Amino acid sequence: MTSYPAEPPASAVVLVSAALPEVLPVAAWPVLASAQAVYAADDVPEATRAALGAKPAPGPEGLAQQSGVVLVATAAHDPGAEALARAGAQVLATPVPPLVRAAEVMDRLRSPGGCPWDAAQTHESLLTYLVEETYELLDALEDGDRAAVREELGDVLLQVLFHARVAAEHDTDPFDIDEVADELVGKLVSRHPHVFEGGEAVHTPEHQQQRWEQLKQAEKRRDSMVDGVPLGQPAAALAGKLGQRTGRHGVPPDLFPAPDDEGGRMFRLAAVARRAGIDPEGALRATAKDFANRVRAAERTARQRGLDPARLDPDGWRACWPGG
Repeated sequence: MTSYPAEPPASAVVLVSAALPEVLPVAAWPVLASAQAVYAADDVPEATRAALGAKPAPGPEGLAQQSGVVLVATAAHDPGAEALARAGAQVLATPVPPLVRAAEVMDRLRSPGGCPWDAAQTHESLLTYLVEETYELLDALEDGDRAAVREELGDVLLQVLFHARVAAEHDTDPFDIDEVADELVGKLVSRHPHVFEGGEAVHTPEHQQQRWEQLKQAEKRRDSMVDGVPLGQPAAALAGKLGQRTGRHGVPPDLFPAPDDEGGRMFRLAAVARRAGIDPEGALRATAKDFANRVRAAERTARQRGLDPARLDPDGWRACWPGG
């Protein structure tokens, strides 16, 4: 009877996420259990190494000469992982949710060897982009452009990831995106006791809005009903928010600023509108955008008539105005 030498056991590379190094693909477990040796690349956290009983990885050539070994690494371009893959090793990658991947990319851009521009940014230098991206998302939502909404939501998410990554580098009070998300989850749960804790039933959006404000007031221990209103928001939105917040606490409209000047009159308009359920910022923006569209239409009409819009007098504008 002819006997043949047994095939050497296959080696494998197990790729884990740098953000979730404790999560391994299901297919990796039997491979790890039958491995002749388990090694870990230099960037694998110590806790993961200890849990897997992994030893420090030898050099790429030494790894490739062995059989039946498993290398746990966080990147496919790790020299040892590349050497094993060239030698025919099976590569098992942990599925990484896109949101986690986004955080990993941001971390790479900000880290040594990443992008110099990203590494140089601060909370202060990024403020302009945060405002711009927010308004671009607002435009996309108002236009009903779903492709643009998807893109602009990503740009706003980038700002959140960027600021969280900058915050993680603070000397005395660092926090990262996971802590941001964890605090958000805690807030959402605590302010929806009727959903998560069997609290008093809420049957209408208005009731929930009232409960939210009550819970927020108690949670933050604010001294004033207007604490927490962001004063840096656009003026019409700010006046509307103050009108809404004070309305919930019974402050009558006759205590609004006197309409003795333009500021007082505009405040009253915005505050009263918000109390009536109208977003004054949105309403004013919609009117402004409509006006801009009418200006463009009048300019097109002027050009079609052989006129230069820059030279139109008031009667000329009226003659070219849409609907005029």
